[in-house]
Formats: sequence, structure tokens, C-alpha cells
Amino acid sequence: MLTPCEVAVKTVSPAIRALLAKTLLEQHHMRQVEVADTLGITQSAISKYFKNIRGTTIPIDQVPEVQTLVGQMANILVLPPTQASQQLELMRLFCQVCTQIRRNGLMCPLCQQNMKVKIDDCTFCQNNGCASPLVS
Repeated sequence: MLTPCEVAVKTVSPAIRALLAKTLLEQHHMRQVEVADTLGITQSAISKYFKNIRGTTIPIDQVPEVQTLVGQMANILVLPPTQASQQLELMRLFCQVCTQIRRNGLMCPLCQQNMKVKIDDCTFCQNNGCASPLVS
């Protein structure tokens, strides 16, 4: 049995990184090597995200709230890192994206597979979401 947070680590985090990488490539016109350096991952991973080979388990790119939050994250990442508050804001936004994905029920089918719980019986993510104090 995996908890919702464990499912999120395996599915939501890569989906967020993929959308963030695509946003940096397409909207901020960064090169794959620059995006890889910015995100602290390999250029190969960026290429796989861009080609939809990796980070596609959960379709988050059509959720307007997620697009807005990821756009805010990208805007912070293109700035020179000058303050610890930038890192805290990135963490807060990441948690908000994850919470939004969970509240929209996008993780429910994966949790059902991993927890053997009927979707109709589980409202954990929609009602509780992330209990992190970073989420406002």
C-alpha cells in the first residue's frame, strides 16, 4: 500500500517537472542544457520531458490552475537566485500544484491501483489535500 504522498512522488513530481521544463523551453526560450542546469537534472531528462516520454502519467498540462502556478514557478526560476525567499516561494508553489492536482482528482485512479480503494469511497485528497503549512 502506498500513501497518496508516495503516489505523488512517483507521478505528480515528474509531471510537474515536465510541465515546468516545457514552460521554460517554450515560453522563456531557454535551451535544454540551461533548463537542465536550472532544474538540477540531466539534459536527457529534459529531452524526454519535451518529447512526452517521461512525466506523462498524470495529464496536468490542461488544468488552468496548474498552468498558472507552474508559470509562476518558471518566472521565479528565470531570475538570478538572490534570496532564500525565492526557494521558499518555489516550494510553496510546488505544494500548491500538487494540492491542486489532488483536489481535481487526477491522482485518484493511481491511488486506487496502489491502495485498493474505490474512488467513490475516498475523498482524502479533495477534503484534506496537503497538510503542509507552506500551502495557503
